[in-house]
Amino acid sequence: MYAKAPDLYKKGTHVVSTDEKTGIQALERKHPTRPMISGRVELREFEYIRHGTQTLIANFEVATGRIITPSIGPTRTEEDFVTHIEQTVATDPDGEWIFVADQLNTHKSESLVRLVARLCHIDVDLGVKGKCGILQSMDTRATFLQNPDHRIRFVYTPKHTSWLNQIEIWFSVLVRRLLKRGSFTSVEALRERILAFIHYFNKTMAKPFRWTYAGRPLVV
Repeated sequence: MYAKAPDLYKKGTHVVSTDEKTGIQALERKHPTRPMISGRVELREFEYIRHGTQTLIANFEVATGRIITPSIGPTRTEEDFVTHIEQTVATDPDGEWIFVADQLNTHKSESLVRLVARLCHIDVDLGVKGKCGILQSMDTRATFLQNPDHRIRFVYTPKHTSWLNQIEIWFSVLVRRLLKRGSFTSVEALRERILAFIHYFNKTMAKPFRWTYAGRPLVV
């Protein structure tokens, strides 16, 4: 899928790696950092004040390397993820979308099935959650969401292989470049700094990751 992403993008299909980064802490250092001077290293305050946490739901567009339509809020619920997917698709409502995601239950939810059915104009009986039809179980919902005939579909990474999702690589960039050394006076300040970093990243640093893993099984 990653190898095909550039050609698919030229044809109007977005291959997007998406996931949530939860529990991002708004930590304020109690005292300012003392900058390095001749003969002395930088001295960083180790005590901090907690101001709460935020969750970032982000999309890494595989073909361009850009972060598109990030969502930041206090929770990571089924509703949060569905809203995020809907606002992402709204940026190109007639285009085709392939979302690479892990197998979290909110990525296979009833609400997500209903959203995809509505946006793809799929007029069928979806059944009843826990009882019958497409909505019966996570497996039946995942089968529907992965249908290659749908304009909007999902590709799920195998369990316990988060490293296969390219957004995880970008999350490590966010941690190293912003969060690790940051000091944030509130969750609002944290949110603004993350959005500002994404804007800066897209303008100056964004490029596709050079993906070398070809899917060959590991030799044990």
